[in-house]
Amino acid sequence: MDAPSRARVPQAVLFACGLNSVRSPIAESLLQHMFPKALYVKSAGVRKGELDPFAVAVMAELGQDISTHKPITFEELDDWEGLNFDLIITLSPEAHHRALELTRTHAAEVEYWPTQDPTGADGNREQKLAAYREVCDTLSMRIRRRFSRSGAASG
Repeated sequence: MDAPSRARVPQAVLFACGLNSVRSPIAESLLQHMFPKALYVKSAGVRKGELDPFAVAVMAELGQDISTHKPITFEELDDWEGLNFDLIITLSPEAHHRALELTRTHAAEVEYWPTQDPTGADGNREQKLAAYREVCDTLSMRIRRRFSRSGAASG
């Protein structure tokens, strides 16, 4: 039963969503800040989008700068550094299906964390930011629950 413990304490984590422009870069940054030396963390998308300025603004509120994040696809990541991840966390149905396809040829656990896409939020700037903050808070809670080991998570 080594596989469950491996899934519990991964060394390399990939967050994936449709465009790698909102949810996955937020999750990548959150996990990197919680475990700055313990885990290798990246994010990718099924397709390449443009980094969302609301995502940048919400992360800046937490003191995390994701403004230099360059959205990347699964294929680009594989070409540049390989898909050497032992855990892929998918945040959208499209990314989940793509990750399951990849695990036919790559040994990685896949977890599906359905996460609301805040880009469709209506309203003024503050109402839109609230939708992004909610996604950030939800991801932060899930990351802490999934990766906390004897108080290792901080911030």
